[in-house]
Amino acid sequence: MTQQTATLHCEQHPRWALLRIDREAKRNALDRATRYSLLRVLEALRGKAQVIVLTGTGGSFCAGLDLKEREAEIAAGQPDSAGSEAIEINMALREHPAIIIAAVNGVALGQGVTLINSSDLALAADSATLGCPEISFAAFASMAGPTSQLLVNRKRAAWLLLANTPLDALMAERWGLLNEVVPGDQLMARTAELARTIAGFDPAALEATKKALQSVHEGLNPWRTAMEQGQKVNADIRKRRESKVGINPLP
Repeated sequence: MTQQTATLHCEQHPRWALLRIDREAKRNALDRATRYSLLRVLEALRGKAQVIVLTGTGGSFCAGLDLKEREAEIAAGQPDSAGSEAIEINMALREHPAIIIAAVNGVALGQGVTLINSSDLALAADSATLGCPEISFAAFASMAGPTSQLLVNRKRAAWLLLANTPLDALMAERWGLLNEVVPGDQLMARTAELARTIAGFDPAALEATKKALQSVHEGLNPWRTAMEQGQKVNADIRKRRESKVGINPLP
């Protein structure tokens, strides 16, 4: 079964599903419509898929939030809800009973890195890169930063957040942000193979194992708390810059 919205493609297979962000011209940046579509489709797949594969279209996995849309909405006086919506997407991935596999087909920036971090497993094409460029426009990687800090040591998190230098796929794998790197033309076949294997296991065992992995590693579920704290860091940056130069950077 295949479902299609303007920006999200959902293809269902026996016991697993493929979600593909379809905004190639915008490097699969998450606009409001796509954020809402992701939340709706993830909810619709509860009980219908034991594994969900998340990927992008073309040469990008996800270039983060759609900042141009966000700037336009703020300029028009609309509430800035992009951050809270992004948190809900990542919590939906974390709390979904299905095993989430990120198939990182290309560039992942900012929120794209957060989607990888929030997935249970992550495979990548050898040409993929991960980066947090927020520091270059006077902002903090408010979700990719805190979630990466939960996964890698402080020096590696600092490099990701401060150096403004993308990680290639092999380095990201060495750091533990990815599980496996394969040639780009083999990524989807390898991911589908893994999805079919995992989807063949007992659903109750899969859900319980996912919960155990999270609870043992994270204790009292700091994932949401970490992302909310990241939003507060950016709010502080905005206040400081507004008081000095009148600049309001977006996370």
